[in-house]
Amino acid sequence: MGTGDGDMDAARSEDDARAVGMFHEELGGLPATGDGLHAWIEEHLGVVVARRALIEGHSAPFEYLCHSFFETGSPRDCVVWANRGGGKTFLASIASLLDLLFKDGIEIRVLGGSLEQSGRMHSHLRELLDRPGLAHTVDGRITERRVRLRNGSRLELLAQSQRSVRGTRVQKLRCDEVELFDPGVWEAAQLVTRSKVCAGIRVRGAVECLSTMHVAYGLMHRLVGEAREGGTRRLFRWGLVDVLGVCEADRACEAPCGLLGECAGRAKQRDAAGMAPGHVEVDDALTQKSRVSDATWKSEMLCLAPKRSDCVLPEFGRESHVVNELPGARDAWAWVGGMDFGIRAPTVVLWGGVDPSGVLWICDERVVSGVTLGEHIGAIKGAPWPSLSWIGVDPAGGQRSGQTGLSDIQAMRREGLVVKHRRLGVGQGLELVRARLRPASGAPTLLVHPRCERLIESLETYRYPADRPESLEPVKDGSDHAVDALRYLIQNLDRAYEARYSRYV
Repeated sequence: MGTGDGDMDAARSEDDARAVGMFHEELGGLPATGDGLHAWIEEHLGVVVARRALIEGHSAPFEYLCHSFFETGSPRDCVVWANRGGGKTFLASIASLLDLLFKDGIEIRVLGGSLEQSGRMHSHLRELLDRPGLAHTVDGRITERRVRLRNGSRLELLAQSQRSVRGTRVQKLRCDEVELFDPGVWEAAQLVTRSKVCAGIRVRGAVECLSTMHVAYGLMHRLVGEAREGGTRRLFRWGLVDVLGVCEADRACEAPCGLLGECAGRAKQRDAAGMAPGHVEVDDALTQKSRVSDATWKSEMLCLAPKRSDCVLPEFGRESHVVNELPGARDAWAWVGGMDFGIRAPTVVLWGGVDPSGVLWICDERVVSGVTLGEHIGAIKGAPWPSLSWIGVDPAGGQRSGQTGLSDIQAMRREGLVVKHRRLGVGQGLELVRARLRPASGAPTLLVHPRCERLIESLETYRYPADRPESLEPVKDGSDHAVDALRYLIQNLDRAYEARYSRYV
């Protein structure tokens, strides 16, 4: 009985392998190299994908397709950061089509920032499957939410809800416009993938994130930052210049060409080198640039940096204010600190040194939740830095505890710390921070060491509510704590300018 079952299983496996081979043969065979994949896409889909980025440090769109299709290299999760109109959604539909066709039995889900966004990828996929030579691969009717192929592969759209995401078990999850995702849905989505062997190909469970980066405090900003630091996702990044079409020979690479600064003749070099062109026409790019602000153009089209129009401290920039090395001669520095009290929220302590020229160097940070004030005091006194001349804190720390009868400030002073708690409005304190980040004349007088990761992140993401642009109160979402510690330090170090007004009578 057992032998018979084994023979039947073996015969079934041979039949399955033969069916897979025939299915792939109908499609022209399984592409085995990048050249073969590029040629297959051009022949069967009529699409030419740019294979070389024009900006140093960027990725070509075809690199993403190769990463997704060939199932090699780690990490398998990836982030695609590209410009608006950069082809993210269309390329993800091609990646899905290739998976469905050549990885028999694969399960793919598409989760967009909205169901409408998911529908765009689905619409692209339907159009691709309508092409001659591919329509016969579809099993039954393509619905508004799902596609099934004759080889058992299936793709479905998910709604932007935890109920839709939870319970899903698939090989690939493609998330389009993650900048618009609900944080809870995003967290739930991280647990939906599992690996599977599909037509002899081991497909490892992977989450692919595709989006433009709109703002400095969004999900995409965090994902890109983690990927850059060598996290668990590979980063693919391209901007408008990388997907520009061929520029006409009679268009001069000189003023008044509106793209001279970005392109610098690269679109002509692509044609001369025989490289595959991008899909955005130069005339369209010029028209788009004429319609938007410089900040929008740089963030959403060139992918240089996110917009910071809602940020409280747009004056801060890593390239200007983050320094890898501290000056060697620090004997003449005055050492001072800043502290924001927290219990469930983290307590933040900053160590800073003021050099003889008046420049403030923030050298270290401590960000810890759930420990007592006594432990923080011990950490301040036992730090490897010189003893602090004083530490600036939140004036609210002067309120007495109902249990001990002591305020936090009194408790710190009892342990020998010199504490300053100058009262100043939030707006006035932030103006003092801004004055150091970008003085009216001269170089910045506030510099931060990269070990202060939470402070740097907070300086970038501390923001006003986007839905209430007239608000003067920043959003308290956790990004405020480190900035508050810095503010308390600076408002006790510097003097705010005060203007007195009187009336003529």
